Amino acid sequence: MMNEDSSAPMSSSSGGGGGIKKVFQRLSQTYQSTLDRSTPHTRLRWVFAGFVLLLFVLRIFIYQGWYIICYALGIYHLNLFIAFLTPKIDPEFDPYAQDDEDDGPNLPTRSNEEFRPFIRRLPEFKFWLSVTKSTGIGLFCTFFDFFNVPVFWPILVMYFITLFCITMKRQIKHMIKFKYLPFTRNKPRYQRVNDLAGPNSVAGNSK
Repeated sequence: MMNEDSSAPMSSSSGGGGGIKKVFQRLSQTYQSTLDRSTPHTRLRWVFAGFVLLLFVLRIFIYQGWYIICYALGIYHLNLFIAFLTPKIDPEFDPYAQDDEDDGPNLPTRSNEEFRPFIRRLPEFKFWLSVTKSTGIGLFCTFFDFFNVPVFWPILVMYFITLFCITMKRQIKHMIKFKYLPFTRNKPRYQRVNDLAGPNSVAGNSK
């Protein structure tokens, strides 16, 4: 009897833990499915990210505080942007790259060259997701006064501008040195057979 009574609370507690685990698993699946459905809607995703960023900037501007969080968020976004512009395999450290100046991850410059898309170190979807998450976390932190550290904000602004210019100058030099652009251009487009045939063939078939 005592063993049966003692086993009853253990089974109930294990059942409660399993229920909580199922709830978190269901939330994780719902979150992942929402991300999967939003993947093809690039413009809407970035509009939403811009809206969250606008809310954050308006809160900083209206309440005149949380400059440290704003500065940290700007540095993080700058690092994400640099990773977005950088190729996945750095040609400077690529062991398969040759010493010729023409080699590298550059895009084709002539129509008879093979199409080589630009592969980013940080894909666009992960870039958007990191920007949205970090902005949401920064906005959430602005509701707590202990994050509002008093600082002289013009110094942070000048330091961020200096860091941005130095980082972008280095990135542009890297692009010029290895002759690549962080955007895919001249992607081949294939037409349908009906489009290639044209209206004349349709008229001929009708006869």
